[in-house]
Amino acid sequence: MYPRAFEYFAPDSIPEVLELLSRYGEEAKLLAGGQSLIPLMKLRLVNPRILVDIGRLQHLAYVREEDDSLRLGALTCHTYVLESTLVRQRFPLMADAVSVIGDTQVRNWGTVGGALAEADPAGDWGPVVLALDAGIRCVGPKGERVLGMDSFFVDAYTTQVAPDELLTEVVFPLPSEGSSGAYLKLERRAGDFAVVSVAVQLSLDQKATCRAAGIALGAAGLTPIKAVEAEAFLSGKEIRPDVIEEAGERVFQAAQPLPDIRGSEEYKRAAARSLFKRAVEIAVRRYQGETLEAGHVH
Repeated sequence: MYPRAFEYFAPDSIPEVLELLSRYGEEAKLLAGGQSLIPLMKLRLVNPRILVDIGRLQHLAYVREEDDSLRLGALTCHTYVLESTLVRQRFPLMADAVSVIGDTQVRNWGTVGGALAEADPAGDWGPVVLALDAGIRCVGPKGERVLGMDSFFVDAYTTQVAPDELLTEVVFPLPSEGSSGAYLKLERRAGDFAVVSVAVQLSLDQKATCRAAGIALGAAGLTPIKAVEAEAFLSGKEIRPDVIEEAGERVFQAAQPLPDIRGSEEYKRAAARSLFKRAVEIAVRRYQGETLEAGHVH
Protein backbone atom coordinates (compact mmCIF):
# COMPACT_ATOMS: atom_id res chain seq x y z
CA MET A 1 0.00 0.00 0.00
CA TYR A 2 1.17 3.55 -0.69
CA PRO A 3 1.05 6.44 1.82
CA ARG A 4 -1.51 9.19 1.44
CA ALA A 5 -0.30 12.36 -0.27
CA PHE A 6 1.80 14.67 1.88
CA GLU A 7 3.91 17.81 1.55
CA TYR A 8 7.63 17.25 2.06
CA PHE A 9 10.24 19.56 3.61
CA ALA A 10 13.95 18.92 4.18
CA PRO A 11 15.23 21.84 6.30
CA ASP A 12 18.94 22.51 6.78
CA SER A 13 18.85 23.93 10.30
CA ILE A 14 17.10 23.60 13.66
CA PRO A 15 15.47 27.06 13.37
CA GLU A 16 13.92 25.97 10.05
CA VAL A 17 12.60 22.78 11.66
CA LEU A 18 11.07 24.73 14.54
CA GLU A 19 9.46 27.21 12.16
CA LEU A 20 7.81 24.37 10.23
CA LEU A 21 6.61 22.70 13.44
CA SER A 22 5.18 25.98 14.70
CA ARG A 23 3.50 26.67 11.36
CA TYR A 24 1.87 23.27 10.88
CA GLY A 25 1.49 21.99 14.46
CA GLU A 26 0.16 18.47 14.83
CA GLU A 27 -0.34 18.15 11.07
CA ALA A 28 3.44 17.74 10.77
CA LYS A 29 5.53 14.63 11.47
CA LEU A 30 9.30 14.55 11.88
CA LEU A 31 11.20 11.99 9.81
CA ALA A 32 14.56 10.84 11.23
CA GLY A 33 15.62 7.30 10.27
CA GLY A 34 12.09 6.42 9.13
CA GLN A 35 12.28 2.79 10.28
CA SER A 36 8.97 3.07 12.14
CA LEU A 37 7.24 6.02 10.51
CA ILE A 38 7.55 4.92 6.88
CA PRO A 39 6.00 1.45 7.43
CA LEU A 40 3.14 3.05 9.37
CA MET A 41 2.56 5.55 6.56
CA LYS A 42 2.57 2.78 3.97
CA LEU A 43 -0.10 0.97 5.98
CA ARG A 44 -1.97 4.30 6.32
CA LEU A 45 -2.00 3.96 10.08
CA VAL A 46 -0.30 7.36 10.23
CA ASN A 47 -1.24 10.01 7.65
CA PRO A 48 0.72 13.24 8.13
CA ARG A 49 -0.15 16.13 5.86
CA ILE A 50 3.35 17.54 6.34
CA LEU A 51 6.55 15.48 6.51
CA VAL A 52 9.62 17.26 7.90
CA ASP A 53 12.79 15.31 7.06
CA ILE A 54 15.52 16.22 9.58
CA GLY A 55 18.15 13.99 7.99
CA ARG A 56 20.24 16.99 6.92
CA LEU A 57 20.92 17.98 10.53
CA GLN A 58 24.00 15.79 10.68
CA HIS A 59 25.53 17.88 13.47
CA LEU A 60 23.03 15.99 15.65
CA ALA A 61 24.75 12.66 14.88
CA TYR A 62 27.50 11.99 17.43
CA VAL A 63 28.69 9.88 20.36
CA ARG A 64 31.01 11.79 22.66
CA GLU A 65 32.22 12.10 26.23
CA GLU A 66 31.78 15.57 27.71
CA ASP A 67 31.42 16.98 31.25
CA ASP A 68 31.48 13.53 32.92
CA SER A 69 28.69 12.31 30.65
CA LEU A 70 28.05 10.34 27.50
CA ARG A 71 26.18 12.43 24.95
CA LEU A 72 24.26 10.94 22.03
CA GLY A 73 22.96 13.22 19.32
CA ALA A 74 19.36 12.58 18.35
CA LEU A 75 20.29 11.59 14.78
CA THR A 76 22.93 9.08 15.86
CA CYS A 77 22.14 5.72 14.28
CA HIS A 78 22.06 2.64 16.48
CA THR A 79 25.06 1.06 14.76
CA TYR A 80 27.22 4.10 15.50
CA VAL A 81 26.38 3.73 19.20
CA LEU A 82 27.24 0.03 19.13
CA GLU A 83 30.62 0.73 17.49
CA SER A 84 31.62 3.19 20.22
CA THR A 85 34.46 1.95 22.43
CA LEU A 86 33.23 4.17 25.26
CA VAL A 87 29.77 2.58 25.09
CA ARG A 88 31.10 -0.97 25.03
CA GLN A 89 33.48 -0.37 27.93
CA ARG A 90 31.43 1.87 30.24
CA PHE A 91 27.82 1.11 29.25
CA PRO A 92 27.58 -2.66 28.57
CA LEU A 93 23.80 -2.71 29.04
CA MET A 94 23.45 -0.04 26.32
CA ALA A 95 25.59 -2.12 23.96
CA ASP A 96 23.46 -5.18 24.78
CA ALA A 97 20.26 -3.31 23.96
CA VAL A 98 21.46 -1.70 20.74
CA SER A 99 22.73 -5.05 19.44
CA VAL A 100 19.19 -6.51 19.51
CA ILE A 101 17.29 -3.61 17.95
CA GLY A 102 15.47 -4.85 14.84
CA ASP A 103 17.73 -6.07 12.07
CA THR A 104 20.84 -4.69 10.35
CA GLN A 105 18.86 -2.22 8.25
CA VAL A 106 17.00 -0.85 11.26
CA ARG A 107 20.24 -0.48 13.23
CA ASN A 108 21.95 1.29 10.30
CA TRP A 109 19.10 3.71 9.56
CA GLY A 110 17.17 4.04 12.80
CA THR A 111 18.18 6.79 15.22
CA VAL A 112 18.36 7.16 18.98
CA GLY A 113 16.16 10.26 19.00
CA GLY A 114 13.61 8.74 16.66
CA ALA A 115 13.27 5.62 18.79
CA LEU A 116 12.82 7.62 21.99
CA ALA A 117 10.37 10.07 20.43
CA GLU A 118 8.28 7.17 19.14
CA ALA A 119 8.08 5.78 22.70
CA ASP A 120 7.05 2.28 21.69
CA PRO A 121 6.33 0.41 24.97
CA ALA A 122 8.23 -2.59 23.58
CA GLY A 123 11.18 -0.52 22.33
CA ASP A 124 14.71 -1.19 23.55
CA TRP A 125 15.85 2.36 24.33
CA GLY A 126 13.19 3.07 26.97
CA PRO A 127 14.53 0.67 29.64
CA VAL A 128 18.09 1.82 28.86
CA VAL A 129 17.46 5.51 29.52
CA LEU A 130 15.48 4.71 32.68
CA ALA A 131 18.08 2.35 34.16
CA LEU A 132 20.93 4.75 33.36
CA ASP A 133 19.05 7.86 34.56
CA ALA A 134 19.48 9.81 31.33
CA GLY A 135 18.34 13.32 30.55
CA ILE A 136 16.62 14.27 27.28
CA ARG A 137 17.38 17.63 25.69
CA CYS A 138 14.85 19.23 23.40
CA VAL A 139 14.47 22.66 21.85
CA GLY A 140 11.40 24.65 20.88
CA PRO A 141 10.15 28.20 20.35
CA LYS A 142 10.71 29.00 24.04
CA GLY A 143 14.28 27.69 24.04
CA GLU A 144 15.95 24.53 25.31
CA ARG A 145 14.87 22.34 28.21
CA VAL A 146 16.01 19.05 29.75
CA LEU A 147 13.47 16.34 30.55
CA GLY A 148 14.19 13.88 33.32
CA MET A 149 13.32 10.23 33.09
CA ASP A 150 10.71 10.54 35.82
CA SER A 151 8.51 12.53 33.44
CA PHE A 152 9.63 11.79 29.89
CA PHE A 153 7.30 8.86 29.07
CA VAL A 154 3.64 9.86 29.40
CA ASP A 155 1.74 6.99 27.75
CA ALA A 156 2.15 4.49 24.94
CA TYR A 157 3.73 6.34 22.01
CA THR A 158 3.53 9.62 23.94
CA THR A 159 6.30 11.68 25.55
CA GLN A 160 6.71 15.07 27.17
CA VAL A 161 8.24 16.47 23.95
CA ALA A 162 5.73 19.03 22.65
CA PRO A 163 4.52 19.04 19.01
CA ASP A 164 6.55 22.19 18.32
CA GLU A 165 9.76 20.85 19.94
CA LEU A 166 12.68 18.86 18.54
CA LEU A 167 14.49 16.22 20.60
CA THR A 168 18.20 17.00 20.13
CA GLU A 169 20.32 15.00 22.58
CA VAL A 170 20.36 12.24 25.19
CA VAL A 171 22.77 12.70 28.12
CA PHE A 172 23.93 9.80 30.34
CA PRO A 173 25.97 10.37 33.52
CA LEU A 174 29.20 8.37 33.32
CA PRO A 175 28.96 5.36 35.66
CA SER A 176 31.10 5.39 38.78
CA GLU A 177 33.99 2.99 39.24
CA GLY A 178 32.73 -0.48 40.06
CA SER A 179 29.66 -0.20 37.86
CA SER A 180 28.35 -2.85 35.52
CA GLY A 181 25.11 -3.75 33.83
CA ALA A 182 23.22 -5.99 31.44
CA TYR A 183 20.16 -5.91 29.20
CA LEU A 184 18.09 -8.97 28.34
CA LYS A 185 15.23 -9.12 25.85
CA LEU A 186 12.87 -12.06 25.50
CA GLU A 187 11.64 -12.33 21.91
CA ARG A 188 9.98 -14.99 19.80
CA ARG A 189 12.57 -14.61 17.05
CA ALA A 190 15.57 -12.38 16.39
CA GLY A 191 14.56 -8.84 15.46
CA ASP A 192 11.05 -9.15 16.88
CA PHE A 193 9.50 -6.78 19.40
CA ALA A 194 10.15 -7.73 23.00
CA VAL A 195 7.84 -10.07 24.86
CA VAL A 196 9.43 -8.38 27.85
CA SER A 197 12.87 -6.85 28.49
CA VAL A 198 14.93 -5.88 31.53
CA ALA A 199 17.80 -3.41 31.96
CA VAL A 200 19.95 -3.63 35.10
CA GLN A 201 22.72 -1.22 36.14
CA LEU A 202 24.64 -1.89 39.38
CA SER A 203 27.27 0.05 41.29
CA LEU A 204 29.22 -2.44 43.42
CA ASP A 205 32.05 -2.41 45.93
CA GLN A 206 34.78 -5.03 46.28
CA LYS A 207 32.56 -7.22 48.44
CA ALA A 208 29.79 -7.19 45.81
CA THR A 209 27.65 -4.93 47.97
CA CYS A 210 25.28 -2.83 45.88
CA ARG A 211 25.83 0.90 46.37
CA ALA A 212 23.14 1.87 43.85
CA ALA A 213 20.93 0.15 41.29
CA GLY A 214 19.03 1.12 38.16
CA ILE A 215 16.34 -1.33 37.04
CA ALA A 216 13.87 -0.83 34.21
CA LEU A 217 11.40 -2.97 32.27
CA GLY A 218 10.25 -2.86 28.67
CA ALA A 219 7.04 -4.28 27.17
CA ALA A 220 5.75 -4.53 30.74
CA GLY A 221 3.19 -1.74 30.62
CA LEU A 222 1.96 1.20 28.56
CA THR A 223 5.35 2.84 29.11
CA PRO A 224 8.77 1.56 30.14
CA ILE A 225 8.75 1.00 33.90
CA LYS A 226 11.38 1.92 36.45
CA ALA A 227 11.33 -0.70 39.22
CA VAL A 228 11.98 1.74 42.06
CA GLU A 229 11.12 -0.65 44.91
CA ALA A 230 13.54 -3.27 43.59
CA GLU A 231 16.21 -0.57 43.23
CA ALA A 232 15.71 0.59 46.81
CA PHE A 233 15.73 -2.97 48.13
CA LEU A 234 19.09 -3.79 46.50
CA SER A 235 20.81 -0.62 47.67
CA GLY A 236 23.23 -1.37 50.53
CA LYS A 237 22.85 -5.14 50.30
CA GLU A 238 25.36 -7.81 49.33
CA ILE A 239 24.31 -9.43 46.07
CA ARG A 240 23.48 -12.94 47.26
CA PRO A 241 21.00 -15.45 45.77
CA ASP A 242 18.37 -14.75 48.44
CA VAL A 243 18.68 -10.98 47.91
CA ILE A 244 18.35 -11.41 44.14
CA GLU A 245 15.30 -13.61 44.68
CA GLU A 246 13.60 -11.04 46.90
CA ALA A 247 14.40 -8.21 44.51
CA GLY A 248 12.97 -10.35 41.71
CA GLU A 249 9.64 -10.47 43.53
CA ARG A 250 9.60 -6.69 43.53
CA VAL A 251 10.27 -6.69 39.79
CA PHE A 252 7.40 -9.15 39.34
CA GLN A 253 5.10 -6.74 41.18
CA ALA A 254 6.35 -3.69 39.25
CA ALA A 255 5.53 -5.24 35.86
CA GLN A 256 2.06 -4.35 34.56
CA PRO A 257 2.02 -5.99 31.11
CA LEU A 258 -0.98 -6.31 28.83
CA PRO A 259 -1.86 -9.80 27.56
CA ASP A 260 -1.46 -10.26 23.80
CA ILE A 261 -0.36 -12.85 21.24
CA ARG A 262 3.11 -12.89 22.83
CA GLY A 263 1.86 -14.06 26.22
CA SER A 264 -0.45 -13.64 29.17
CA GLU A 265 0.02 -11.05 31.91
CA GLU A 266 1.22 -13.68 34.38
CA TYR A 267 3.67 -15.17 31.87
CA LYS A 268 5.21 -11.78 31.10
CA ARG A 269 5.54 -10.83 34.76
CA ALA A 270 7.23 -14.15 35.50
CA ALA A 271 9.51 -13.63 32.49
CA ALA A 272 10.47 -10.17 33.76
CA ARG A 273 11.42 -11.66 37.13
CA SER A 274 13.48 -14.39 35.48
CA LEU A 275 15.26 -11.98 33.13
CA PHE A 276 16.02 -9.66 36.03
CA LYS A 277 17.75 -12.40 38.00
CA ARG A 278 19.82 -13.42 34.99
CA ALA A 279 20.71 -9.80 34.23
CA VAL A 280 21.93 -9.25 37.80
CA GLU A 281 24.09 -12.38 37.58
CA ILE A 282 25.59 -11.23 34.27
CA ALA A 283 26.23 -7.72 35.62
CA VAL A 284 28.04 -9.07 38.70
CA ARG A 285 30.14 -11.50 36.68
CA ARG A 286 31.06 -8.74 34.25
CA TYR A 287 32.11 -6.63 37.23
CA GLN A 288 34.33 -9.51 38.30
CA GLY A 289 36.05 -9.48 34.92
CA GLU A 290 34.20 -12.10 32.88
CA THR A 291 33.29 -11.45 29.25
CA LEU A 292 29.67 -12.45 28.82
CA GLU A 293 27.15 -11.87 26.07
CA ALA A 294 23.65 -10.65 26.78
CA GLY A 295 20.81 -9.17 24.72
CA HIS A 296 18.77 -11.87 22.99
CA VAL A 297 16.80 -14.49 24.91
CA HIS A 298 14.61 -16.85 22.87
